[in-house]
Amino acid sequence: MRVLFMGTPEFAAASLRALTEAGHTVCGVFTQPDRPKNRGHKLTASPVKEYALSRGLPVFQPLTLRDPDTLERIRTLAPELVVVAAYGKILPEAVLQIPLYGCVNVHSSLLPAYRGAAPVNWAILRGETRTGVTIMYMAKELDAGDIILQRQTEIGPQEDALSLTNRLAVIGAEALLQAVSAIAAGTAPRFAQDPERVTYAPLLSKDLSPVDWTRSAREIHCQIRGLYPWPCATTDAIGGETLKLFASEVTGEKTGLPPGTVTDTGKDGIGVACGDGTVLRVTELQARGKKRMSAASYLLGHPVSVGIL
Repeated sequence: MRVLFMGTPEFAAASLRALTEAGHTVCGVFTQPDRPKNRGHKLTASPVKEYALSRGLPVFQPLTLRDPDTLERIRTLAPELVVVAAYGKILPEAVLQIPLYGCVNVHSSLLPAYRGAAPVNWAILRGETRTGVTIMYMAKELDAGDIILQRQTEIGPQEDALSLTNRLAVIGAEALLQAVSAIAAGTAPRFAQDPERVTYAPLLSKDLSPVDWTRSAREIHCQIRGLYPWPCATTDAIGGETLKLFASEVTGEKTGLPPGTVTDTGKDGIGVACGDGTVLRVTELQARGKKRMSAASYLLGHPVSVGIL
C-alpha cells in the first residue's frame, strides 16, 4: 500500500520501520521540525527523521498542516493511507479527506481510555495494571475515531513510562501491520468508542512533580514511575535539598513516623514514611547539578538524618 507516514519520537519510528520493512511504499514522511537539545542547544532531528533519511525516504517538516502549500504537497504525494503515530500535531479535516483509505492512528492506550497527549504516563500515574495499543481510524475529534484493533499488555510493578513506551512501540508496530493488511483487503472492522468510558491523558507539567508524602506508598511509587523521564517526581524531604526521584520500591513495611520522615538509610536505599503508614524505599535519584545515581551512592557523600528532627 502507498502510505504517507506522520510521526516524531522513537515510539513512532518503530511503526515507520515496520511499514518499510514489510514492503509498503512510504511516499513521504512528515515529522516535527528539528529542535534544540541539551545544554549546547544543537538542532537535533527526530528519531523518525533519522530513520527516514537512512532509508532514503522523502522527509517534510512543515510548521502547520493547514497552509495550502502543505495540503497540496500531501495531495501530490497521493497516499492511499495516512498513518499517524505520536506526530505531535492535530490533522485538520482537509487532510483526513485526502487518502482513499483514510487516516489511521497508533495510540498507546486502550481507547476510549486515556485520550490525549500522555496516555502511557497517565495509565501509570493512575495505578493501572494493564494498558495497550489501539489502531483506529482518525476523526475530527481527538482520539475519538472508530477502533480497528487493540492489543493489551500488563504493566509491570516496577515499569516506568519510558520502558513501557518502548515496549508499546513494538506492540503498536506489529498491530499496525495487521491493521494495514486488513484495510488493504477490505476486511478491517470498525468499532465505535463507548462515550461513557472516555478518560483523558493531558500534557504533563512540572506541577505534577512534587511528592506529597501523605499519599500512599503505592500512589507515590506510581508518580515516580509515571513521570519518568520527564518531568520527574521531586522531593525536598530527603536531606533538605530538592531531589529528582527515578526509582522506588513499595516495601510493605509499617512505620509510626509522620509522612515524609526518613525511616532508614542503607545499601538498599532511603526509606520514607508515607500517608498509609508504610515505607517507600527510594532507590535511584538525582541531586541538582549531579548525575543520576543509586540512593546508596548518594548517601556516601550526603549523610541523611533518620527520624524526626
